[in-house]
Amino acid sequence: MNRFTTSEKKFMRSAIRLAEKGLGFTSPNPAVGAIIVNAGQVVGRGYHKRAGDAHAEVNAIRDAGQRCKGAEIFVTLEPCNHTGKTPPCTKAILEAGLRRVVIGALDPNPSVKGGGADFLRSQGIRVDIGLLESECKRLLAPFAKSIKRGIPWIRAKTACSLDGRIATRTGHSQWITNDKARQYGQELRKMSDAIVVGKGTVLADDPSLTWRPRRPSPGQKKLLRVILDSRLECPTDAKLFSPSDSSPTMVVSTMPDVEKRRILEKKGVEVVELPPNSMGRPHPGSLLELLGRKEVQSVLVEGGAEVLGCFYDNDLVDEAFFFFAPLIIGGTGAKPAIGGMGTDVLTNAKRLKGVTITHLGDNWLVRGIISDLDSLWSK
Repeated sequence: MNRFTTSEKKFMRSAIRLAEKGLGFTSPNPAVGAIIVNAGQVVGRGYHKRAGDAHAEVNAIRDAGQRCKGAEIFVTLEPCNHTGKTPPCTKAILEAGLRRVVIGALDPNPSVKGGGADFLRSQGIRVDIGLLESECKRLLAPFAKSIKRGIPWIRAKTACSLDGRIATRTGHSQWITNDKARQYGQELRKMSDAIVVGKGTVLADDPSLTWRPRRPSPGQKKLLRVILDSRLECPTDAKLFSPSDSSPTMVVSTMPDVEKRRILEKKGVEVVELPPNSMGRPHPGSLLELLGRKEVQSVLVEGGAEVLGCFYDNDLVDEAFFFFAPLIIGGTGAKPAIGGMGTDVLTNAKRLKGVTITHLGDNWLVRGIISDLDSLWSK
């Protein structure tokens, strides 16, 4: 028998959509959404907008006001029962007079998992757990991985032709996908804390790698731009190296040129030296450990092909985004979407789970999870 009604699922989906607004802005906190319902009607909405600001439950309670009395709250993550930068949400729930709390997923933090739910039950509040749990875990995966493993969630983005090419044999690549697909790419930047590319992308395109919102944003988003450049071969006048408070730049090398390092650091660029992998390039695992220490919760790897291949080869990609255009480029000399060593046999190929397909005009996006989400909530 289904534990939750169709209406309850609808309320939690609304909470998930609210939470998604906070993705990329709340690190090191999770992106959480909450809906308050009284007599079957939504009376309050809230989400965690930015680290240090009020949590989703508190914002929803403020929105509902006196209509909280005897109401129920649908929240994507178990309410906190500890004091951090803000008071515990369990206290706000009790003071508001809510009678029931419906939770999507428990807090993955082993030190607090279940604590908020148990406390609320001890105070006579009805608590139900697991409504749209898999969807909530997918939403909360960057926070869970950061908490459990100390490294960020990795989204890999690829834009290619039907036959899996990202450029012709002459290197021509702009533009394969359409405007709608590129705008969705901006949404991926919005929901990420950092973006990673290789030196080849910088040399070929001289990109800015900034988040460019379609509409005016109420606040700036800090997007860390990370360039993998083993020997600091990118020109020091590249757009990426222009000073920016909202988009700081980090260059990761294995043996940096001393003079170039001095010039870049004078521009405000952080230059980091990491141990090389077998190919003499910065080891991606070491990079993720470094970003984890900086409380980076999610990373978008945009390329090029060899960078993406390196992340896939090292089993570091958690979620894949493939944008396809109705083009056939052909040619053995054309650039493939994913480089690196690749898979030896098909049984070892990366397989996506929870796949969704979204039409973007005459382009489409294939999105899926590679990692095991449940393992992030296990002991």
